[in-house]
Amino acid sequence: MRAWRKKLTAVACVAALLAGGAAYYFYIYAPATPEAAYKTPHEADVYVRFMMEGYDTLQQNFWMKAEDKDLAQLFQLAVQKATNATSSPQLASPDRSGVAALLAEAAGAATSTLAKQDLARNVLIVVLYNLPPNGRSGLLSDAQEKELRQNVANVNPTKDLYSDLGLSAGASAEQVAAAAASKEAILKSSAAPEAAEELKKIAYAKEVLTAPGSKALYDEHKVEPTAFTRVLGKTLYVNLTKISPTTLQEFGMAVEAASTTPGLDSMILDLRGNVGGSLDFTQYFLGLFIGKDQYAFDLFHQGEYAVQRTVLQKFDRLERYGDIALLTDGNTQSTAELTTAAFKRFKLGVVVGTKTRGWGTVENTYPLQTMIDPPTKYSLLLVNNITLREDNQPVEGRGIEPDIDTSKPSWQQELPKHFESLSLIQALRDVAAKPPLR
Repeated sequence: MRAWRKKLTAVACVAALLAGGAAYYFYIYAPATPEAAYKTPHEADVYVRFMMEGYDTLQQNFWMKAEDKDLAQLFQLAVQKATNATSSPQLASPDRSGVAALLAEAAGAATSTLAKQDLARNVLIVVLYNLPPNGRSGLLSDAQEKELRQNVANVNPTKDLYSDLGLSAGASAEQVAAAAASKEAILKSSAAPEAAEELKKIAYAKEVLTAPGSKALYDEHKVEPTAFTRVLGKTLYVNLTKISPTTLQEFGMAVEAASTTPGLDSMILDLRGNVGGSLDFTQYFLGLFIGKDQYAFDLFHQGEYAVQRTVLQKFDRLERYGDIALLTDGNTQSTAELTTAAFKRFKLGVVVGTKTRGWGTVENTYPLQTMIDPPTKYSLLLVNNITLREDNQPVEGRGIEPDIDTSKPSWQQELPKHFESLSLIQALRDVAAKPPLR
């Protein structure tokens, strides 16, 4: 395995993994839990066993083939950092048994249970943080894993739109409208600096909880909407703000609702700022356009390519949209990038905007059986696959290049070369240089 870092970068707080700028692909299945193994006598020590279970889990599931000698060096340097040693500790042999011996020596030198726990956690944190791409993998407690998955699912347990309006959950749309009007009247007459922000919060809650579709999704799943639509002439504009478990359903509902609007001939899929979400979205979404069981994309894992196929049948309501444009920017990432690449590959749409972020890793969590501070459980967040662009180059670090680059002065002159719909051309001229519409 090449390009392992020989000098470790600073350890990032696990909170960085949960920040809004980090979006993760996830498989929808639960990963198999590896059985605890005592491959060396040193693993009779629970702290050594914890770290070595991390070693084995990483070696089995990380997207690159992790050779023992590379992992040995990485663990050696991680022990140095975790113990604040001035020099690298001695490694008896550059293999698994040598790592176990090294970890046993470090654990034995720790003077308390708390110190041993900190050592075990910090060694894995340092190792995982420094796996390529740097900072994508990490060690999560069960509480942190739950928070991460809620973020991917677009669920914020601390936020309640009904409570923002002073209502109980499930209040009717009429009650929502009345409560919003009452609060808006009070806030508009207020000179308080926070009144403007409160007005935005009330307006948003009203928008979500008075529209039948978004209200039903929020009432059932506590999921806020991710699809916002407008009709711009003969063009259906759909802003997908992120990918959540309900995004596909929201998109279908939007297209179905637009089916009664006469004359629509084109569509804009605005993916600017879309941080992505569940990996399988692309397989489902692409199927709506090209049909079931069609090639969708490849995943790359430890030298092997795994073909992913579409899941759903064609959606007849989409046939009227002869021209499709995808709007992208530098904050379009993860699943949104994979979807953009698929549309380019199959010539389903023209990409307008700027190059996407280049976040092409697929992450999943792998639980560790060994417990070092019950009842807390830990899991590894690992990059287990990378995604590929339409040209079979990795998305990671490269991003998706637009067909029409809006950073160039002549971009508007390129539109008629790619689109027949005059409505779409005009809509792109109107919205491509402005923030996404809500």
